[in-house]
Amino acid sequence: MAAEIICVGTELLLGDILNSNAQFLAQQLAALGIPHYYQTVVGDNPTRLCRVIQTAIDRGAELLIFTGGLGPTPDDLTCETLAQFFDAPLIEDPEIVADIAQKYAQRGRVMNPTNRKQALIPQGAMVLPNPAGTAPGIIWQPRPSVTLLTFPGVPSEMQRMWRETAIPYLQSQGWGKSIIYSRTLKFWGIPESELAQKVRDYFDLTNPTVAPYAGKGEVKLRISAQAPSLETAQALIAPVEANLREMGGMYCYGADEETLASVVGQLLQARGQTLSVAESCTGGGLGQMITAIAGSSSYFTGGAIAYDNSVKIRCLQVNPEDLATWGAVSATVAQQMARGVQQLLSTHWGLSITGIAGPDGGTEEKPVGLVYIGLAKPNGTVESFAHQFGHNQDRSAIRHLSACGALDHLRRELLTSVAIAEVST
Repeated sequence: MAAEIICVGTELLLGDILNSNAQFLAQQLAALGIPHYYQTVVGDNPTRLCRVIQTAIDRGAELLIFTGGLGPTPDDLTCETLAQFFDAPLIEDPEIVADIAQKYAQRGRVMNPTNRKQALIPQGAMVLPNPAGTAPGIIWQPRPSVTLLTFPGVPSEMQRMWRETAIPYLQSQGWGKSIIYSRTLKFWGIPESELAQKVRDYFDLTNPTVAPYAGKGEVKLRISAQAPSLETAQALIAPVEANLREMGGMYCYGADEETLASVVGQLLQARGQTLSVAESCTGGGLGQMITAIAGSSSYFTGGAIAYDNSVKIRCLQVNPEDLATWGAVSATVAQQMARGVQQLLSTHWGLSITGIAGPDGGTEEKPVGLVYIGLAKPNGTVESFAHQFGHNQDRSAIRHLSACGALDHLRRELLTSVAIAEVST
């Protein structure tokens, strides 16, 4: 029994509204273990909507979930089109009329006559109540092999209706007897093709399955299992996850909702150590990533946005002669920035970034995307790392990659120094 999501609205096709409803419903179907292979977005056009419905049925969908097109305006045609497609009359439901009138009265307003359109539902359909808005949905089985659920396009209304009414209904009808559970491993510093080559044999698994994804400098491996219970699904995934983590080695930095910033924070907290940052081309982006983590004040002291060279000199004690000789984008300056902020704010670690984010300012010797990351350690040593992030990347991407790259260098050092300490003891 497969489901299909059909989102109705010309505004979605034009890109005026982000289609978050499809994402939410896809996640919910997975949690219920309901197979779902297609999503469609169609404009407010009854002819095209009828074609979409027929296509979904032809490819075996038995549960059709619609969002949008339930309002009072002339272009809200979902229920009307469904009734036309399945050759059923529209009838006005007096309970819906009363509910809409009551909601208007609670707001000190009188129901507009056009709102009565929202009370028209196909004969034989059940009302899917909308506690938060005026547009109800329907639950309808126009054919023995087809079940329809309709929801308004407003995400908050749709989500509440799904949780309060749709899920209990589907479960009562035998849908959702298993669950699909996923874990997503995250990797930094390794190309997608290289990681795929390392783990290629795992792509042939059927339950659990493994699939790669790439974006914003990182690679992800999603492991999904279908099972009667969460515990069983987790048990299926656990050995595969352990093997993939081992194969990924230091490139694997976390899973699911973890970020490089949150992982670094956990490592710093575990060691009782503090961090400060000095930024040039990222303009505060690194500090923003760190402070986005709740509780980061326990290990993050602060930082300096040393955009102009005068700030590097006055605040971070960067040597003016080194700036003149090597330039602001150099290993020497990155090291001095890291050491300078470490000393300025008396932290265990100092992390710096200096580079050319573009689109201008690059030269043949120092092209756009050249970034140096400095790392001052508690033992008094300072390192720097050169990166070229400019390959087909815009300014925003270079800044993002620079901040993430800096966090990754600190993460690796924290893990490596802990391992060394454990061996020496």
